[in-house]
Amino acid sequence: MSKAHAKSSVPALTLGAIGVVYGDIGTSVLYSVKEVFNSGHVAFNVANIYGVLSLFVWTITIIVSLKYISLVLRADNKGEGGLIAMLALASSAVKHRPKLHAIIMTMGIFGTCLFYGDGVITPSISVLSAVEGLTVVSPRLHSVVIPATLTILFLLFFVQKFGTKGIGKLFGPVMVLWFLLIAGIGVYHIQHNVEILQAINPIYAYQFVMTNPTLAFIILGAVVLCVTGGEALYADMGHFGKKPIRIAWFSIVMPALLLNYFGQGAFLLANPEGKSNPFFLMIPDAMRIPMVVMATLATVIASQALISGAFSITKQAVQLGFLPRMRIVYTNVKEVGQVYIPAINWGLFIAIAFAVVMFKSSGALAAAYGIAVCTDMLITTILTFFVIRYAWKYPLLLCIAATSLFFVVDFLFWASNLLKLFKGGWFPLLLGGVMFVLMMTWRDGRNLVRIAHTTRQINLKNFLDDLFGSFTNKRLQIALESTQGKLEKLTQDIENAPLENIQELQNQQALLQEKILINQHCQVLFEDIKKIKGIAVFMVSEVDIVPVALKQNLKHNKCLHEYNIFVTVNTLETPWVGLSKRSEVTYLGHNCWKVVLNFGFKNDPDVPDSLKHIQQFNFDFDPAKVSYFLSHEAVVASESIKGMALWREKLFAHMHRNAGTAAEFLKLPSNNVVEMGAKVEI
Repeated sequence: MSKAHAKSSVPALTLGAIGVVYGDIGTSVLYSVKEVFNSGHVAFNVANIYGVLSLFVWTITIIVSLKYISLVLRADNKGEGGLIAMLALASSAVKHRPKLHAIIMTMGIFGTCLFYGDGVITPSISVLSAVEGLTVVSPRLHSVVIPATLTILFLLFFVQKFGTKGIGKLFGPVMVLWFLLIAGIGVYHIQHNVEILQAINPIYAYQFVMTNPTLAFIILGAVVLCVTGGEALYADMGHFGKKPIRIAWFSIVMPALLLNYFGQGAFLLANPEGKSNPFFLMIPDAMRIPMVVMATLATVIASQALISGAFSITKQAVQLGFLPRMRIVYTNVKEVGQVYIPAINWGLFIAIAFAVVMFKSSGALAAAYGIAVCTDMLITTILTFFVIRYAWKYPLLLCIAATSLFFVVDFLFWASNLLKLFKGGWFPLLLGGVMFVLMMTWRDGRNLVRIAHTTRQINLKNFLDDLFGSFTNKRLQIALESTQGKLEKLTQDIENAPLENIQELQNQQALLQEKILINQHCQVLFEDIKKIKGIAVFMVSEVDIVPVALKQNLKHNKCLHEYNIFVTVNTLETPWVGLSKRSEVTYLGHNCWKVVLNFGFKNDPDVPDSLKHIQQFNFDFDPAKVSYFLSHEAVVASESIKGMALWREKLFAHMHRNAGTAAEFLKLPSNNVVEMGAKVEI
């Protein structure tokens, strides 16, 4: 069981799940039916009302109850869910298949990026559709809809920095009240047209599709709105657990949704003129204003859950090396999952405000809504197949049988939404595409920096042996002269070498130059370098490689600490790593240690705290009395070095300059940090 819910009771977790997990799908009743019958495609008649309602019922049943609740929730990564958790699970199972691994990684990253597009559309359409209820109360209030929506959204994003610890406890009760209200309103209208319940029979959906398959295909783009937010069941599994999510769905959420949809159908049978906004028009006049307020609260809660999800996914992406370090504020010291990221917060608000002003209505936003959600649902199904096949190792035919129905349904919804690409569907795809370029550029750029380092680096153990070894000045001089002789010969060979051999010879040349530098450092050690008391921790990006900070420290400061620890932080493809499995320690001799600290992608990396729990040191480790040395690269884009496209290299260099500091990210005490710089060309 995940840390987030290890100590909580099932009823409490179920209540919490209703407030967080089901906010998005719970507010879809505001616009789903309206968008189908106001799309201009569906003739408004009794047969079509039954057919559309039947499609709603079976879409909810197949996508949510069968796919997510019954299958996808089983694909947890040590209790955690969401696309990143599934991506880590699937990709780790196919590491021995490079091409398949690359395909899975690309799909998973793109699906994760689309979450940001969804994160812009969901608050926009949810809050806007709730505030539009004012126009049902009085058409004269139409002019205040956009300003009121923007004001509510601004306040929502403004309070993020204070955290949700206090008001978060109200989310569950408020959403329970919301589901009871929409269920009650549905029952009120069903009792006047009980025959509407016959729409539960899939024959009505079948007849609707068979009567006009082209029309039905087009309408799927609006029908899918009834399951938007379904992916939250899997994404929030780590916070609440499978059992509470399932209990909440089958006991409260699904019955309330179906009753309300049947109620809207019954209302439309009796009041055809109500199709312009069936949800609010079906509410009795005396309850309409309170329900507008209640709907606004519900949509704010739904938006809050998605914003918190964006913070969580961003933190995980930073941990896994897909985004640069950025400022992360922990709003609750007792819950590491409750974070606030200013850059993401205000970036989302600007994009959301732009969407509200540009699209102006929930109807226009509905065209933009489905495509990102459907793409994510399709990617989830494909990744689930890979998990079943390669992580769980089930037979191929069984894997196909388990996922083929969901793949076909997801593909039909996705293809239908492509028809809305030029009506607004481009917007979330553009946002997701921008995030995809940023993530891939950061990942590839970091790889280029690593390659630039490793091609010119010397093994850490060899370096330390030379540095602390029993060389005399005379022996060092002999070693230095021998290496210089080899370098001169190699330089001559490069001038006469065939073009295809030059790169390899240049790499050898760089290594010899580095060896000369080592010997020169060792010579200086006997004359100028001073041994000083204390502990030095050198942060190393690659295991067994001499950190730039150590070489720069020897070169410029001409000193070495009594105890030296070389630390590499490693993020594993698992959500959590406990303290007992956190560290791998190797003694290198000469009072030097190599330490690999393993963190999960949901762990909060705290280097000083992790080091103080290590027992292998032969000295007292006091984090406050340690000097931490960091290597800071100044990245320069270069046309002469093979790598990414020049514009991507320049983009990476810009991202690198503006990334958050490693000291803050790794929880190093700022007064004890020394940064040593070096230029890196990529």
